[in-house]
Parts: sequence; structure tokens; C-alpha cells
Amino acid sequence: MLLHDTSLVFGRYLRQTLRSRFQILFGILMPLLHLLFFGPLLTGLPLGSAGDSWQVLVPGLLLQLSLFGASFAGFSIIIEKSTGVVERMRVTPVSRLALLLGRVLRDALLFVFQAVLLVLAALAMGLRAPLPGVLIGFAFVGLLALSLASLSYALAMRVRTPQEFGPVINALTMPAMLLSGLMLPMTLGPAWLDVLSHFTPLRYLVDAVRDAYVGSYATAHMLYGVLVALGFAALAVTAGTRVFRRAGA
Repeated sequence: MLLHDTSLVFGRYLRQTLRSRFQILFGILMPLLHLLFFGPLLTGLPLGSAGDSWQVLVPGLLLQLSLFGASFAGFSIIIEKSTGVVERMRVTPVSRLALLLGRVLRDALLFVFQAVLLVLAALAMGLRAPLPGVLIGFAFVGLLALSLASLSYALAMRVRTPQEFGPVINALTMPAMLLSGLMLPMTLGPAWLDVLSHFTPLRYLVDAVRDAYVGSYATAHMLYGVLVALGFAALAVTAGTRVFRRAGA
């Protein structure tokens, strides 16, 4: 029943996404602008990391795509609460876990698709990375999107208006972006900042994907990245499911 319910919810929200081409295309706009206008500035600079500038920048942009896109996914459920959609779902026998999984799986698929578009653009600009590394990067994008979307929906169920939701998300995503080394390796900064960044889960995912993009798979960064990504996803889905069950929707 869980699989059946999840597929129903997933199909509903996937159809909504397919009808919104602006959501698909404009969601990739910010990482694409960074790729076009920021990437060329890094060419030839000593970045203190294995690989060239594209192998450093593109993994960060992929995870930036999930960070900002999935974190703001909860806006949709605030709208659904105000229009009565959540109330109608509350009276159905569908699994509360399925109500969350259907949504976050749609989000994960959307951001992986956008990540594919971003990598294709990066290849045209000079990125060279092994295929297994690129596929590993997509897996991390999907896991991060699953985690952050779960937490975003959980928060959205707790607040009443977009005006309450937006500032909280901004206050959480901006430090995560700055401390994770999305744009540049944290090893370029002072030692205290590098140490502080290790308290940000996203830092481990960024390091793992950058290793994958240079063909290094059996590394400590990869191990830590996989463990953090899986653990974060499990905790986020558990927290999101608990909120959905208590809210009755």
C-alpha cells in the first residue's frame, strides 16, 4: 500500500511539474549564471584542490541547485494549506509517509534532471569528468534534494504564511552555502573557517562529489560524504514523516 500510495502522490505532483516549464527551466538559472560568468574567472587559478577549475566549480553548483531549490519546496504546501488541498488529503486513507515521499521523490527527480542540463552546459564550456563520477554527482544531488525537501515540507507544515517561511529558509541556507565551500574549496580560507565548515553536513557532500569528478572514488571524502548523505536523508525523512502524521496531512 505504501508503494501504491507513494506512486499516486508522486504522479500527481509530477504532472503538475511537467505542466510548468518555467519551474523546470528557470530553476537552473542561478547555477547556470554562476557557470557562465564565474567559471571563466577561475581558469588557471591555483585552487588548492585536485582537478581543474571546472572540476571544482561544477560539483559545487550541482549541490547548490539542490540546496536552494529543495529548501524552498515547502512554499507549495503553504499554498495547498490555504486552498484546502491539505484538508482534502487529510480525510483520505492514504499513508502519511506516502504524502511526504511522493512530494520529495518528485523534487529529487526534478533537481537531478536540472543537474543533467547543468552538466551538459558545463561540458560545452570545458568540463572533463569521468562518467562514473558524473553519475555519482547526480546521486548526491538526489539525496540532498530528498533530505532538504523533507525538512522544507516539515517546516512549511508548522508555519502559517510564506512571510514566516522565507526568512527561516534564508537564515539556514546562506550559512550552509558559505561554509560548505560550494563555490571555492574551504582550504583556501583561514584555518578557523576550514574547521568551522566541518560542522556543516553539506561540506562532506561537496568534497565527495569533487573527488568523484577527478576519478577518485575510494577516498575518505567519499566515505564521509556517502555516510553523511544517507544519514541526513534518513533523519530528514523521519522528521518530515513525524510532522505529517501529527498534522494529519
